[in-house]
Amino acid sequence: LAIHRKVADELNMDMMTEVLDTRDVALVGQYTDIFQVGARNMQNFALLKALGQQAKPVLLKRGMSATLDEYLFAAEYITAFGNPNIILMERGIRGFDAKYTRNVFDVAAVPVLQSMTHLPVLVDSSHAAGKAKFVEPLALAGIAAGAQGYMVELHNEPAKALVDGDQALTTVQFAQLVQQAQAIYDIVAR
Repeated sequence: LAIHRKVADELNMDMMTEVLDTRDVALVGQYTDIFQVGARNMQNFALLKALGQQAKPVLLKRGMSATLDEYLFAAEYITAFGNPNIILMERGIRGFDAKYTRNVFDVAAVPVLQSMTHLPVLVDSSHAAGKAKFVEPLALAGIAAGAQGYMVELHNEPAKALVDGDQALTTVQFAQLVQQAQAIYDIVAR
């Protein structure tokens, strides 16, 4: 955490850290700018309550089998304990074609969530796709649907990544994605 904080400060970037347990909230809170709640913890109500008592933003990923109502109830749980600073992230839901993609990317969730709440909606196309060759088109679909941002896995050498290498983009691929996403955003934002 200390190393990540130092690098983030040197690069003038915000730091986001996934927190898994209520016992880690105070420690992580000393270093991070944004708490992340992963899909498997979307309904960890003790964790959501603890994060509701923090002032820092919480990025809440949609659970693998969560309906949109369940997702928004989880966000509301954080708000009920005092923290209105929530960012929603669509990352796909469980489907039955797992050998082709990691999850089913629910691109329709983006405009639907935006019609149901004032909270920002982002997309995580890496976890939806599970394979690098599908990350870019899913991110672009999310932007076209109105997402306010996207998250992707990056690695200089994805084949050597210890985690999620199959879904990681290279920095060259990421630069291309940024250009294309900006072009789509410019069209959608008109």
